[in-house]
Amino acid sequence: MSSKLVGVGVGPGDPELVTVKGVNALRAADVVVVPVMDSGERGRAEATVLHYVPEEKVVRVVFALNERTDRARREAAWDAAGERVAALLREHGSVAFATIGDPNVYSTFTYLAQTVVELVPGTRVETVPGITAMQDLAARSGAVLTEGTEPLTLVPVTAGSAVLKDALAGPGTVVAYKFGRQAAEVAEALRETGRIGDAVWGSALGLAEESIRPAAELDGEPLPYLSTLIAPARREGGRGGKL
Repeated sequence: MSSKLVGVGVGPGDPELVTVKGVNALRAADVVVVPVMDSGERGRAEATVLHYVPEEKVVRVVFALNERTDRARREAAWDAAGERVAALLREHGSVAFATIGDPNVYSTFTYLAQTVVELVPGTRVETVPGITAMQDLAARSGAVLTEGTEPLTLVPVTAGSAVLKDALAGPGTVVAYKFGRQAAEVAEALRETGRIGDAVWGSALGLAEESIRPAAELDGEPLPYLSTLIAPARREGGRGGKL
């Protein structure tokens, strides 16, 4: 039988936001892999997974999740992670990889799957979609992501604040991911483009330390790395104006 690697989106942190299909995939797998940083502390994905599967079924695998300057070190960490998961597949045959959010949206699963398929030819790769941080933040804050013909632009601020400024200058709603360390630049971009009034940001959604605030309150201090921002589209013309 061929090996199967399943990327399971477990949402932004609230265990109640894991889908039924996601829970079933986690429980059906022989092993559930969760990513951790070098320090090895329990990550958000692991904390969510433990609501649904026993701890002895969970295996931590170290990823260089925040390494952006030392490419050689990052590549070595990715290779080691791929080898570890490949070994688990050879031993067990069915492995689920739990990732926060969705496995096809800025997820470590993408790179892992590519590596594992090379190491274990014939591996079947599947994904189970998960609720994203922008969906959760929209629900918790009351921000509407899109109406009518409005576009929706998702920007990782790790690509640079200039990319965010370009998006904010365009139409539709703009969502920014991973902007915590560049909170000051994000606030400046929102003010320059006149988009700060309706914008909202959030972090640790669904967790005890959850924070949801108007973007106008950004004071330049760094925020948690996984902070999410929603700058809603400019809406005129009343109800259904963009239809």
